[in-house]
Amino acid sequence: MEDCNSYQLRSGHNEFAYQKDSRWWHEPYSHHVYRQAISAVSLAPVVYFWERKTRSKLTAGVLCQLSLDAVTGATLCLYSFLLGLEYTSSTFTCAFINMVPAITFTLALPFGLEKVNLRNKAGVTKVIGTLVCIDGAVVLTLYKGKTLVGLDSGGAVHAENYADPMVSSKNKKERWAIGSVFLAAGTVFLSSLFVPQTRIGTTYPCQYSSTAILSFFSAIQSAIISLITERDFTRWILKGRLELLSVAYSGMVGSGLCYVGLSWSVKQKGPVFTSTFTLLVQIFVAIFDFSILHGQIYFGSVIGSILVVIGLYILLWGRNREAEQTQQLKQTQIEERSN
Repeated sequence: MEDCNSYQLRSGHNEFAYQKDSRWWHEPYSHHVYRQAISAVSLAPVVYFWERKTRSKLTAGVLCQLSLDAVTGATLCLYSFLLGLEYTSSTFTCAFINMVPAITFTLALPFGLEKVNLRNKAGVTKVIGTLVCIDGAVVLTLYKGKTLVGLDSGGAVHAENYADPMVSSKNKKERWAIGSVFLAAGTVFLSSLFVPQTRIGTTYPCQYSSTAILSFFSAIQSAIISLITERDFTRWILKGRLELLSVAYSGMVGSGLCYVGLSWSVKQKGPVFTSTFTLLVQIFVAIFDFSILHGQIYFGSVIGSILVVIGLYILLWGRNREAEQTQQLKQTQIEERSN
């Protein structure tokens, strides 16, 4: 998301920025190619010196798994969020990311990474928490509501007058709905990245190597998509120090170190625990959006986010409670055997 936010900063408007240039959304696509390429290149020295002696054997199955993870968790995920951001706003985009833990929990069930026992309260609580998160997602998608915080009256009138000749009120609602669909797809793609990392962490426990390979595959995939959507190579040129710094930072930190940390955390604590930290994204983006980009908060976004957070809390409480019960049961069995 870093490269997309930096572009909004240069535009000077938030959700009305696309009206200044209907082709603005092509530029972050080429940025994504650079981002993944920088990630792979920056991790290469670390892979060589740090994991040279401890690196596991790289099999064809691991390469296929990393390639598929790159398609869903890196390439399609970010492109979906970029398209959703074009139709909505950065704060609304991050509100959807709050659903990642619930979706990750749902995806982990068929693979046996999470279990639900409806015969005890903890299992029922996990199901209720997931359903509340889904309700919050529905509110985010279908209800926008009034603006609670955002531009002052003069700025809002200026933006509204600027947009009215080009986009009607009905079209705005349609664009918001389309953006919600893209954001929902991006959230599912992001959630699908956590579950396969559990298997990769077992078969190929080399976080730096796996991240470098994943970034390499994503760079190739992103280049193919960018060449199809944008054939004017002049738009691939990075202009200005801000673009260079944002692309370099998002590549080395956003796609490099962050993915390494994600892989390590999934290996240690599992996919659901790791995905819960995505809630911090909305906090930091909201601060950045309101203080610098002068973004807006909508009533529907607030209600939907509250429902998602409440549902996530219920889900995590049930999960922790079930883990405690399992630990107590094991302890009881050990004591019975010893006696």
